Amino acid sequence: MRIILFLFSVLILMASCRSTRKITSVVSKKDSTVLVVRPEDSDSAKHVKATFESINSRQIRFNTFSSKVKIDYSDDKNNKIDVNAFLRMKRDSAIWISIIAAFNIEAFRVLITPDSIFIMDKISRTIQRKPLSYLQQISKVPFDFKTLQDLIVGNPVYLDKNITSYVEQGETVSMSLIGSAFKHYITLGKEDLNVLFSKLDDIDLSRSRTANLSYAGYIPLGKWKFSESRKIVLTEKTKIDLELEFKQVEFEQPVGFPFSVPKNYKAKL
Repeated sequence: MRIILFLFSVLILMASCRSTRKITSVVSKKDSTVLVVRPEDSDSAKHVKATFESINSRQIRFNTFSSKVKIDYSDDKNNKIDVNAFLRMKRDSAIWISIIAAFNIEAFRVLITPDSIFIMDKISRTIQRKPLSYLQQISKVPFDFKTLQDLIVGNPVYLDKNITSYVEQGETVSMSLIGSAFKHYITLGKEDLNVLFSKLDDIDLSRSRTANLSYAGYIPLGKWKFSESRKIVLTEKTKIDLELEFKQVEFEQPVGFPFSVPKNYKAKL
């Protein structure tokens, strides 16, 4: 159960950067093209706006998605979990996850809808239902179904038009945003605008919560580019490392969501 709860917590952290401030200024870096954007600086403002619109236009817009995912989890207490998962999605409708443990045994099956989460523990033979809003309650950050599906396919999330800084440096473009829960620093490739790195720092300094997310291994899938390799480093009171390797990725293929609960399973609160 630990790996499922952790995955949810990471997804919540990744999805928490609703920006609220306007572009003001940036700090100059060596070999960088720095735009200091002010209301009267129309040319710079237009350039940032055009780049932002290009980022949005390159997001993966899908109807169905499926993949096998290798998950490697470790923390600073020497805990390690290596599992495989099969994942299927239908846009704005359902996310289905099957967690495969040792000896190729299915340990958990999860079904997520726009308003609920169902977790079937096939080892202890229990079924649990929670409202999707429960994830917001325990994390105290914004979270919804659309954000979750964007995160899975690798789309950048909460890219509000009010950006605090913008920097072009070498082959990359970087932006800073400030949301209700986190400060967000995101870096993308200049030519293709693929997300390369995202850093989230908790605005609440008493929590000292930080997440570093790296994206690599981009492959062409139809008209989209998909990141097959992702790494997440999460620190708060402890440090957690998570590596995700996506394989057998498919878009726009028929998918099913089998989730029949045996009669001998007990409901878990």
